[in-house]
Amino acid sequence: MIIEIIGYTASFLSTIAFLPQAIYVIRTKDTKSISLSSYTIFVLSVIFWLVYGIILRDIPIMLANAVCTILGGIILTYKSIAVAKSK
Repeated sequence: MIIEIIGYTASFLSTIAFLPQAIYVIRTKDTKSISLSSYTIFVLSVIFWLVYGIILRDIPIMLANAVCTILGGIILTYKSIAVAKSK
């Protein structure tokens, strides 16, 4: 029981950590201070964590990384568009 509480708490906190950045980028479309390479690596890492969670059938890992993939993917998309427009 304690292990599940720790897992869900960690998943919840790591997921909501990206929410303010995603909301800011969606509202302002400002991605100047965001590194394209860092967010690319981040999104790839959470995709791998998601796959890992699916293989283990670990719901906290799956939920956190599915949401982080979506939020990170949104930010990465906005950043990619901004980079493409600047060229």
